[in-house]
Amino acid sequence: MRSAREPMLAQIRLAWWRDRLGEEPSLWPQGEPLLARLRSWGDTARDLVALVDGWEALLGEPPLASASLLAFADGRAAAIGALARRLEVAAEAPQTLARRWALADLTLHLSDGAECSAAQALIGSNARVRIERPLRPLAVLAGLNLRAVQRGGVDPLDGPGALLTAIRLGMFSR
Repeated sequence: MRSAREPMLAQIRLAWWRDRLGEEPSLWPQGEPLLARLRSWGDTARDLVALVDGWEALLGEPPLASASLLAFADGRAAAIGALARRLEVAAEAPQTLARRWALADLTLHLSDGAECSAAQALIGSNARVRIERPLRPLAVLAGLNLRAVQRGGVDPLDGPGALLTAIRLGMFSR
């Protein structure tokens, strides 16, 4: 969203998603692949509005305040929490990890040094979080991004070490 050439167009797209997720899935337009996949969520798809709000927080004027960075992370955490509830697994640990993943992801993709430093400072503790099996892909994504930040902002898939990290996290979630 930050790289959108026209912030107003990005805002319109986000408003469209907010409107769709806020209405009854039976009213959703046909032909949008993501909406088609989310249709089975029923009314719980409304929980994904927080994800849209998080992306919208990134549309502010640079440099982004820490509150905007946290809003983005909280939006991703809320979406992962909704997924966890849908999968009938505990939501607290995945939400904590999703928040850290979002901030690490921002750290790796922000071009402004001050914003990057602020996002990195918000990542928080390196305490390991155990994730239940249905959400292990989250552990892999978060782990690779957090590893990349710790290594100075390298590509999360930087070689054999990344592969071993992904395997370890996928198998053991730690």
